[in-house]
Amino acid sequence: METEADAFYRELPKVELHAHLNGSISFATIEKLIARKPHLNIGHSMTAIQSGQRRTLEECFQVFKVIHQLVDSEEDILMVAKDVIKEFADDGVKYLELRSTPREEKNTGLTKKNYVETIIEAIHQCKKEGVDTEVRFLVAVDRRNGTEVAMETVKLAEEFMLSTSGLVVGLDLSGDPTVGHGKDLLPALEKAKHSGLKLALHMSEVPSQMEESDLLLNIPPHRIGHGTFLHPEMGGSQSLVDKVQKNNIPLELCLTSNVKGQTVPSYSQHHFPYWYQSGHPCVICTDDKGVFCTNLSLEYQRAASTFGLSHEAMWKLSQQAIDCSFAPDALKDQLKQRWTKLRPAVLR
Repeated sequence: METEADAFYRELPKVELHAHLNGSISFATIEKLIARKPHLNIGHSMTAIQSGQRRTLEECFQVFKVIHQLVDSEEDILMVAKDVIKEFADDGVKYLELRSTPREEKNTGLTKKNYVETIIEAIHQCKKEGVDTEVRFLVAVDRRNGTEVAMETVKLAEEFMLSTSGLVVGLDLSGDPTVGHGKDLLPALEKAKHSGLKLALHMSEVPSQMEESDLLLNIPPHRIGHGTFLHPEMGGSQSLVDKVQKNNIPLELCLTSNVKGQTVPSYSQHHFPYWYQSGHPCVICTDDKGVFCTNLSLEYQRAASTFGLSHEAMWKLSQQAIDCSFAPDALKDQLKQRWTKLRPAVLR
């Protein structure tokens, strides 16, 4: 039975700005993928981290390797992207920015270009089918692949930014934070920003990234993913906080992901209130709703119950996320009008 509180968070119009496509695949879609590839002998326990379970960051990245085995053709990507978009829409998400690293698979003939084209096709098909969510895409650079691949990915992102009527809006920097160094990727990131792509950079996910965070903040990015160890209470520094605040860079905060991935000890010790209470722009996100068995309504509910926030405060947080998005100004205005129209029915 859905409680009144559950219904509020589901009905609350929401903005999702940090969702990795392959990490967002639901149980139902994994079932379909497993049925297509029985020879892989992959079980659900290998693709998701259930309630009460925790994994090291390294183990979380192992889960993605398993999912990549299941998603290796254009047909798989089209189904996955459409399912993920529809599930976010069903959860009350009105604006969604998906992100994914373009992959090539020699055994299926998949190219990096096909990979992005298929996601764009899924966005178009969902629109035609009446899915009530505006979707945009961020091309992701996997930090593990080094300078040359990063530069190739940026070129691909630039091409799609120009050829997709604004559906490709930005570049994500992600991947295992314990591998490689941001300094090797600076030329690619600066090139992307110069070309007009917005930058959403995973930053300070692990305590050892202080120097790298300082470098990346000099670009500066348009948004920060996680930023767990930026501030002094988490072993960061005031100078990093000052840079973030001076440039007013919004943070994408993913509570369940951080708790289950063991980068924060508990919900109550999450870094959300540090930024939220100072009035700094922060957006609640899912990160990987499939892997971490969550959705955006649940994440809002968790933040509210953990930190004692009212429905009014959560509404405001949701509405302010529009300005943190990479949507063009005209779309931001349309979204704000939608929120205004929906407000009386949701905040009753």
